[in-house]
Amino acid sequence: MEIREVELNESILDQLIRFSEDWTAEGSCYGYRPNTPSDIEGNRIFVAEEEGNIVGYLFGRSSKSTQMQSVMPEGTPVFEVEELYVAPERRSRGIGEKLFRFAEEAAAAEAEYMVLSTATKNWRAIFHFYIDELDMTFWSARLFKKIDK
Repeated sequence: MEIREVELNESILDQLIRFSEDWTAEGSCYGYRPNTPSDIEGNRIFVAEEEGNIVGYLFGRSSKSTQMQSVMPEGTPVFEVEELYVAPERRSRGIGEKLFRFAEEAAAAEAEYMVLSTATKNWRAIFHFYIDELDMTFWSARLFKKIDK
């Protein structure tokens, strides 16, 4: 397997959009919808490839922190992970961790923190992945409950 940063082109864009359609069909995240080109353009893109086929991706961008004063000073350089996805048949093989660590190393010259948000329905698994395996720190949560009438 090879992890690398790629430039966005039509082939990469088509593959990432197809993956986002698959992800939507899984129904694993609240409110997730297939990406459009504008969702992906302007991001740094990292891919995991096996035998020349993309099996996972991570994309995100560097910016300055806003409204995160409880954990870092305003304006701190951060790399915000927008999406991290691994094809279902390739999950639990360390691909997501390798993508994250590669992106973290690549972003280190321009960012002090990696940050992300998640709307996953399987929060136990995602917390295990990000907190236990990737050594991220839990910062905040937004919960909801439908009121029965």
